[in-house]
Amino acid sequence: MFKLMSVWGALLLAHGAVQAAPQAEALRLEVVAKGLDRPWAVAFLPGGEFLVSERPGALRVVSARGDIGAPIAGLPAVDFAGQGGLLDVVLDRDFARSRALSLCFTEPGSGQDSGKNGTALARAKLNAAGTALEDLRVIFRQQPKMEGRHHFGCRVVESADGRQLFLTLGERYKGMQQAQTLDNHLGKVVRVDKSGQVPADNPFVRTPGALPEIYSLGHRNPQGALLDAQGQLWVHEHGPQGGDEINRVLPGRNYGWPVITYGENYGGGAIGEGLKAKPGLEQPAWQWTPSIAPSGFAQITSDAYGAAWKGSFVVGSLKFRQVQRIAAAAEEGRLGPPEVLIEDIGRVRDVRQGPDGFIYVLTEDAPGQLLRLKR
Repeated sequence: MFKLMSVWGALLLAHGAVQAAPQAEALRLEVVAKGLDRPWAVAFLPGGEFLVSERPGALRVVSARGDIGAPIAGLPAVDFAGQGGLLDVVLDRDFARSRALSLCFTEPGSGQDSGKNGTALARAKLNAAGTALEDLRVIFRQQPKMEGRHHFGCRVVESADGRQLFLTLGERYKGMQQAQTLDNHLGKVVRVDKSGQVPADNPFVRTPGALPEIYSLGHRNPQGALLDAQGQLWVHEHGPQGGDEINRVLPGRNYGWPVITYGENYGGGAIGEGLKAKPGLEQPAWQWTPSIAPSGFAQITSDAYGAAWKGSFVVGSLKFRQVQRIAAAAEEGRLGPPEVLIEDIGRVRDVRQGPDGFIYVLTEDAPGQLLRLKR
């Protein structure tokens, strides 16, 4: 069923090679729930339950026994097409008290934007029964809305102080050149407070012509984001036929897309001038060539897998149906080569560390599953 040793163990990457996991024989996968419809994100409710988003537009409570609940009422209108739909769900750190959460989704346009769509971020509260969202309001909308079905980004991260939210935004594929300009939200990471207001210390607040929510630029399609144990933001993103990246995201920095990339055009050929580096543009902490199509991102901060794995990053692969572990290297801001922990489990959409310290994995192939990785 699941393979715990990798047939891709000799696959060369730009910074090294994928390695077979030396402790793989000690790992096992438990099926927590089965029968989800294209699940995209998982969050952990008090009492051992789970909150799972499904891309067609449903949000469901999954019991600790794996029972999948009915769709929760009160969701916003979602444009389910291509890569879009209901995407990330993140609970506030104080959810047990506040019941507050954030939802990222593809919002359909209206009026002059009819036929278009864009990434949006909403805030709401889950009622005590877990059956409906209350007080829902959209606090951020990507500008501009565009026609298309690709590259929505849509990972949400709560800041270390709990007051702000980071949101990853794809460049919508057609808008790749706009990832380098500050008059739009395409190919950006933005930061807003939980009411949607702009923090006064955002890096471009005083830059003429810049949208003030922008925190960093030059991204392609980021579908993994986290704060590490030191409170540093990390993001991974899809490259074009190679050049998937992990980046340590710092305020005001430019991560290069599409001026520099380790990828190439679909069907072959250089993108732009074919540059992999340029002064003033950030290099990735790690890059995969060929692409693994990364989605989902976690850091092991628990002791559940032993001291050697503590601090490691864990990434899902849509393309190779794998989970990979990446250890931090000695050089600050650089990561070591990945090792494949598990494979042949379906297209991995989300990877999170649960309150019990174990890694949880969502696979989107029918029937969608929530899995727990144990030793």
